[in-house]
Amino acid sequence: MAKVEIKIPTWVEKRYSLLWDAFTDSEFTLDKAVELLGETNKDKKEEIPVYLSEIRKAGWLTDELDPNDARKRLYKLKSKEKIIGEIFAINNNKLDRGEVEGLLKKAADLIRTRVDYKFILILLFLKRFSDKWELEYEKVYKEALGDGLSEEEAKQEAKNSAYHDFDFPEEFLWDNIRKDVSTLPEKLSHALKTLAERNPHLKDVLDNVDFIQFTTSRENAEILRQLVELFSVQKLHHVSPDILGDAYEWILRYFAPQKAKEGEVYTPREVIKLLIEILDPMPGESVYDPASASNGMLIISYKHVENQYGKAEVDKLFLYGQEANQKTLALGRMNLYIHDIKNANLAYGDTLLYPKFKEGEKLKQFDVVIANPPWNQDGYDEDVLKKGEFWKQRFRYGFVPKQSADWAWVQHMLGSAKDDTGRVGVVIDNGCLFRGGKEQAIRSRMLEDDLIEGLILLPEKQFYNTGAPGALIFLNKNKPEERRGKVLFINASSEYEQHPEIRKLNRLGEAHIQKIAEAYRKFAAGDGFVRAVPLDEIKNNDYNLNVTLYVFPQEKVEEIDVSKEWQELRVIEDEITGVEAKIEGYLKEIMTK
Repeated sequence: MAKVEIKIPTWVEKRYSLLWDAFTDSEFTLDKAVELLGETNKDKKEEIPVYLSEIRKAGWLTDELDPNDARKRLYKLKSKEKIIGEIFAINNNKLDRGEVEGLLKKAADLIRTRVDYKFILILLFLKRFSDKWELEYEKVYKEALGDGLSEEEAKQEAKNSAYHDFDFPEEFLWDNIRKDVSTLPEKLSHALKTLAERNPHLKDVLDNVDFIQFTTSRENAEILRQLVELFSVQKLHHVSPDILGDAYEWILRYFAPQKAKEGEVYTPREVIKLLIEILDPMPGESVYDPASASNGMLIISYKHVENQYGKAEVDKLFLYGQEANQKTLALGRMNLYIHDIKNANLAYGDTLLYPKFKEGEKLKQFDVVIANPPWNQDGYDEDVLKKGEFWKQRFRYGFVPKQSADWAWVQHMLGSAKDDTGRVGVVIDNGCLFRGGKEQAIRSRMLEDDLIEGLILLPEKQFYNTGAPGALIFLNKNKPEERRGKVLFINASSEYEQHPEIRKLNRLGEAHIQKIAEAYRKFAAGDGFVRAVPLDEIKNNDYNLNVTLYVFPQEKVEEIDVSKEWQELRVIEDEITGVEAKIEGYLKEIMTK
């Protein structure tokens, strides 16, 4: 028998063990659990329901209404043997990362550049949650039969929305939709409409595509049929959120070059990871992206905290995002659901004019503010920005020229950061670091207030929509004492490897990310790579923040053995003299003939 690893947080397993020792597989009430865990583990009364909920989510505990008091529930633990048996059953059907990506590659080959990739994403989303509903149904149905309910009663119990992530009518389960190929577009459209009505939080996700309009073309109708059949080959209920989330990201990345031509920007995940490594969000903090798009910033922040502190702690991270494109917002929300991240607060609207997150009559502030806002965005000069909300609070350092809103975004993000713990990281166009005029005036005022902490010049050919190198700018309202009066410059233009999938692109490798992040954390000088520059020097350069002005990679100077080189040169000169003499002799012979 193969070894089975039960991956569960230690604090959950500990409380399971204490409860199992006391109750084994007998029923117990919340009061009994409170009494036991309070005495044996000094747990607080108000924490016990959370512990029971987590044990239930892990599949180690079942609960049902108390027949003698409908206001209470009865709990029952599963034995380790039963848990392991269920894990074996799951593992036997589990798809790995390669199989899921292989499925999506086939789907991408089907649509190529003829069809918008969002149709793949919505089908992936629908298939995942249809399969998951069936798995949840089967689990509750078996438990209900075991509790003595009749088959009909068990079926009704298993359909109860309390046991499911989404209210999912049976008629719209995947296999029911695909039964009649001729009505696929109508069934899919009806399914999405009904699911949106019954799950209001999914409305903008599910209203994002129109299968009927899509299939007015005969060619598209055939593509849809093939896509549905392709997704029907495998069940997706046992695929982990990490694998499925990575698969979703693979689709975004795969189509990024094509979408870049249409103006849609995809931030390379390696760039985001570098940002997050430096800003280091922690449990209990809030993370805000004012230009959230596909929510890569929020997802990688979540994964960073989960990897550093564990699943229990990551649920204490508060995520916020705003996006001006409603379709992009929908895809981003879907991305969060696919990653099984449910605690994000997303809003729709133009951030520079109508920021949605407020506290009373003020702009809401966050611990970590990160974004890759549109570069050189047109149309946000002084007259326009003064029509927006909180403009005095946000744009106190000045107004941007009409042709570039870069520093308007930076100022909004700075205004959205807390005064004590607020850290800001922005992916920005390199040009805004040294352009003159209004942008120079804003830079000078922010530098004089000692708000800019560091800059990183990225390698060229890093982004899908431009070959130009971007930069990262970090701001801190409460710099540590040792960093005050200085700005750290890192020239990472040489820190890259060739992109494994797109030949003309470069990317940051893991070693590059760690090297750059470590240099930033140390805030110390390095040969041609990193330098902490006093504000006076920057002031003398007219507040120019071009990284190459302050730090430039030094070429390795080859050591030369002068004596040896001289001897070799003498030998070469002798050889040349000999050759010249021969040529001269040949020419004389020719002339005398």
